[in-house]
Amino acid sequence: MITEHWLDTATRVPSPNYSERPDPAGISLLVIHNISLPPGVFGGPHINELFCNRLDGSAHPYFAGICDLRVSAHVLIQRDGTVVQFVPFDKKAWHAGKSCFEGREECNDFSIGIELEGTDDVPFTPIQYEHLASITKALLLSYPALNTQRITGHADIAPGRKTDPGPCFDWAFYLSALKDVPSTKGLQHTPENGG
Repeated sequence: MITEHWLDTATRVPSPNYSERPDPAGISLLVIHNISLPPGVFGGPHINELFCNRLDGSAHPYFAGICDLRVSAHVLIQRDGTVVQFVPFDKKAWHAGKSCFEGREECNDFSIGIELEGTDDVPFTPIQYEHLASITKALLLSYPALNTQRITGHADIAPGRKTDPGPCFDWAFYLSALKDVPSTKGLQHTPENGG
């Protein structure tokens, strides 16, 4: 399902917003985010435009404050289940910002970022969970330093600064889909364990 660090089933929309990892073999964290542009509005091209530096700041009042940001994620899962990949997994996407996991800062250096199209206060769609679980399993098989104890939310690595994926993200449902992965047993999502 992953070939040369790209998902076989994803639409590729290469972003210029990436850099080299300090240790390409050290991918050891999966970070779950949510995003919608403008906030609370689903569909449309604006997330892709943001991650590819093509967002028109005049198209919506909210865009004026973010159109100059240089950000990206590895993968976006849209509400309808469409999967878009912006950055190959062996490269560093710019998704986490100022962050810390288990005492280690600069999470972009060693993490993969997956964005779910959504907001903190709207439930995600079943097909989004289905694709997220499938992609997670592929990542766990492809990157040996990554395991189910090292799956976290953006809010957990940037507390006080970020809130996503938010209270409507169903950690128990998501993790239950990973039960056939051996290291999932006993895993509960808490800020303390970052998973």
